[in-house]
Amino acid sequence: MGLMDRLKVQAEQLAAQAKEGTAQVQAQVQAKVDEVQSRRTRDQLLRDLGAAYYAEVRQQGPHQAVEQALAALDSAPPTTVDAAPPSGTPASGTPSTSAPEPGQDFRLDDI
Repeated sequence: MGLMDRLKVQAEQLAAQAKEGTAQVQAQVQAKVDEVQSRRTRDQLLRDLGAAYYAEVRQQGPHQAVEQALAALDSAPPTTVDAAPPSGTPASGTPSTSAPEPGQDFRLDDI
């Protein structure tokens, strides 16, 4: 019965490793879900701010709506996307002067 005992021990070890792996994957998935939900919330707040500002400027809407939208945006937790500048734009805010990406090297004269 020595062989059966060793197989049982190995099976228990593999089961424990599988549980650890599953827990790690679940934690990664939950982190990604939280990030996506945070990004969606932030996007909605930005849309609300844009709508309030447009209403204020173009339709003589109340400035209070813009202030409320800004306050809601400021109270929202930052996302990892907020920390990085948009792609193609350096942190200084000026457009990048690097070579264009493949497929993006056309001019208006080409049309």
